[in-house]
Amino acid sequence: MILRETTLRHIFSSTLANQHVTVMRYHDLVEYLYRLMPVRPRGMHYSTIGYNHVGKLAVMEQITTGLDDNNEALDHAPGPPGSVAIGFTSPTMGYVLKIIRDKPTAQYKWGKFHGRESVLDKYRGVHEKNRSGSMLDNIIYSNLWLPRKMFKTVLLNEILSEAAGSVSLSGDEVFFSHLIVQRKLVPVPLYLQTCTREEAELVVIRLGQCIRNNAATNVFNRDLDGRNYGVSSLRFVYLFDYDAVEVLTDVKVRTNTDLEDGEEGIPDWYFEDGIVFLPEEIEEHLRLPDKGLRRLFREAHGEMLTVEYWTRMQRLLNEGYVPRVRTYPRATQLTQEGAEANLTLSPQR
Repeated sequence: MILRETTLRHIFSSTLANQHVTVMRYHDLVEYLYRLMPVRPRGMHYSTIGYNHVGKLAVMEQITTGLDDNNEALDHAPGPPGSVAIGFTSPTMGYVLKIIRDKPTAQYKWGKFHGRESVLDKYRGVHEKNRSGSMLDNIIYSNLWLPRKMFKTVLLNEILSEAAGSVSLSGDEVFFSHLIVQRKLVPVPLYLQTCTREEAELVVIRLGQCIRNNAATNVFNRDLDGRNYGVSSLRFVYLFDYDAVEVLTDVKVRTNTDLEDGEEGIPDWYFEDGIVFLPEEIEEHLRLPDKGLRRLFREAHGEMLTVEYWTRMQRLLNEGYVPRVRTYPRATQLTQEGAEANLTLSPQR
């Protein structure tokens, strides 16, 4: 039983599967949902109940009219630029738009780049995955024309240069062969720079739970960089960057912890084909800013730094077992008395 708007917004979010509804007057149903959850845009409500095409139209209408009403133009999204995608938004907009580069920047670290379509396939695939309440869905537009005035000049020049195979300019209109739209999040490292200590500890714990939920649904982000995870207005943490998403059971879990101190030479896994993952490196890649937060992460999620955790998860998935994913607060379960009313995994102290 759901009694709080914040919990309701989490259930009707783009991080869970659409709830497909067949109803003649679906506009009325969306208005009802909007009255219950006015923070969620109407376009997202249409998508939530399975009317994705109507939702796409409503979202783009909200983006274009919002820019006009607030006298804003699209500019680079906050944070460091992506090596594969260019993200852009405006100060008051609730969305981030993305375009895939023709080729990655020099910071790309995954060897051979398999092209724009391979990245788009990963973004498209997220819509059909079990997002487990821990991955943002995408709205992908094809063959879209937008007014040139929507873009700041520096941004427009960059996307015309870096994504010339997907973007072109014709007079006062910009053509996109593809455009990805996601709800706006604050990247975890940026969030941790300005939040309170209590908020930081909550987000660090939820960051680990997000990675766990992804693993439980056979999703592995080989780029376990904190900048690929974002914090929502409800302080939930979601994965939102998908160019490095892989199938967990295809990953080779290895370690360097078995090497002796001072031992030289190249480890055996270095010569293996495929995707190799060293769990002990998670903490370093997540960019947690101080020792206290790193210690909290180890207390709450220390088993994720071990080979045993990941190989056990792979074994369970290969056996057809679906590990538990935490989505609903314990307080909503009518059979439990005195349950904790939160979605976090509390560390053992």
